[in-house]
Amino acid sequence: MAKTGTTTTQDLRSAIERSGYYPALVSEAVESAVGPEPISSYLVHQETTFDANEVRRHVTVLVLTPTRFVVSHTDEQTGDAGGPAVPLATTSTESVRLDRINSVVVSRMVANPETYTPGTLPREVVLTIGWGAVQRLDLEPAGCSDPNCEADHGYTGSATADDLSLRVSEAGDGPETVAQALLFARALSEATVTDGPRV
Repeated sequence: MAKTGTTTTQDLRSAIERSGYYPALVSEAVESAVGPEPISSYLVHQETTFDANEVRRHVTVLVLTPTRFVVSHTDEQTGDAGGPAVPLATTSTESVRLDRINSVVVSRMVANPETYTPGTLPREVVLTIGWGAVQRLDLEPAGCSDPNCEADHGYTGSATADDLSLRVSEAGDGPETVAQALLFARALSEATVTDGPRV
């Protein structure tokens, strides 16, 4: 997004309010983490999940500043069985220096790819961002080409950065959120280029 400064701060606050998910709590957490820095781009994603007989809501807010990537996540919580029956929510924020982001992956799902027209919004976007805080290690037994070999060849595998993965879809979140996810991903990718100017 090209918008910066207080206009984008107000736009972000309005997007959080539109999500309808504890906007005062979420806004305060995000604004506290961002501080006085101008906002270059943002994405607000509210998700509802079903857990046994309960409906749980979550909201994730991603913010890009000239120097940092800020992620805020707010969840509804259930109280202890013996505790008071009051609604609870947990909100957390993490600020990551842009030079620590080592991976920005954008996966797009499109319908009728044989007739795809450039610029058409995908049906679904999955944005995966890695900065080394969480690594997923997939291991499997190693082997050789000899089918009769009984030797222990150890293990082989791969390590994958898996810090944040966010899925938005046209059907569930609306075309505006899908477009905003693509804009945010592009701004973040451009901001992490080490040889070029920061956003």
